[in-house]
Amino acid sequence: MTNATQKTRRLVQLAILVAIMLILAFTPLGYLKVGAIEITFMTIPVVIGAILLGPPAGAFLGGVFGLTSFIQCFGMSPFGAVLLGINPIFTLLVCMVPRILMGYLASLIFQVIARHDKTKILSFAVASLSGALLNTILFVGMLMLFFGSSEYMMTMRGGLGLLAFLAAFVGINGLVEAIVAFVLGTAISKALVQFLPKTEAQE
Repeated sequence: MTNATQKTRRLVQLAILVAIMLILAFTPLGYLKVGAIEITFMTIPVVIGAILLGPPAGAFLGGVFGLTSFIQCFGMSPFGAVLLGINPIFTLLVCMVPRILMGYLASLIFQVIARHDKTKILSFAVASLSGALLNTILFVGMLMLFFGSSEYMMTMRGGLGLLAFLAAFVGINGLVEAIVAFVLGTAISKALVQFLPKTEAQE
């Protein structure tokens, strides 16, 4: 396969994943809202792209995820709208930076484990799970860094200690996202690799 052909194929695969993410983002499938609980499944296509196409693609898809998350703050996410009202720049950073890092790091994790995993099942599983966990950890970390001392966040804590608040705040969201990303990310990535030609990211 020539370099031009491989580059074209990678761009097509990347475009398909971006299209899937946009469909998810602007339907209830991508950002599931149940009362005050907001669960996102946008990590799944990011991790799949990170596995199939490598760290730069993972970072790019993470950026797409972050951008759609920021757009949600304009009236589609009550929590995001409040953050936007407090500080738009910090809100943009909280939406973008954790997702870009998540996509990049999930790909690196896959590549490291894949070197010693002949079946690739373990590397798919760990990368898929790490994507969801990294998204939660990095997002909450930056959220507390930029907004932890705000009146809104202090009111949400309601006197709870930091660790207790974080456990309650992440709680169901993080657990559901991790389980779904682990199952679907592993299954879809494994299936796609069987049918798609290998890329440098998988070798």
